[in-house]
Amino acid sequence: MKELIEYIARSLVDNPEDVKVTEIENERSTVLELRVAPEDMGKVIGKQGKIAQSIRTLTKAAAAKEGKRVVVEIMR
Repeated sequence: MKELIEYIARSLVDNPEDVKVTEIENERSTVLELRVAPEDMGKVIGKQGKIAQSIRTLTKAAAAKEGKRVVVEIMR
């Protein structure tokens, strides 16, 4: 999942070297924290959060195939 989010985010932003994804395992799910440069936040979130929602949907679909539960958080 981590690689999927990194690939998508790097494709969207102007500063792909600043994209970082941190994986945090909980007892029931995995939390993936996506961090990008401050000037790229708008590109990752999109108008009315549509790009962010699409990233979350793709990640949930990929995780469901593996029988996992994944939550994506976009951080500053």
